[in-house]
Amino acid sequence: MTAVEVMELEVTGEVWHWRGPAPYHFVTVPPEQSEEIREVAAEVTYGWGMIPVRGRLGATEFETALWPKDGGYVIPLKDRVRATESIELDDVVTVTLTIIERH
Repeated sequence: MTAVEVMELEVTGEVWHWRGPAPYHFVTVPPEQSEEIREVAAEVTYGWGMIPVRGRLGATEFETALWPKDGGYVIPLKDRVRATESIELDDVVTVTLTIIERH
């Protein structure tokens, strides 16, 4: 399966934790950038509004999917990424995202 790069964004936000049935750490995509993502969402989503991305936080690269939330998107941060980059709850981080379309 190949991936085509659709858009690149740099997102800065505070790390927060959701304690739901699947606890996870996230960074919220600001409204202006969420609007940009919505413009390409239909062509890249693989269902449920999930948007596939390649991410980079510091020197750590990872793949994930943006989750739709409250009319915008959030970036899930895997434990491995946070541990490698020494990221803690409430830290303000910058994540480079490349939205991809899989073929």
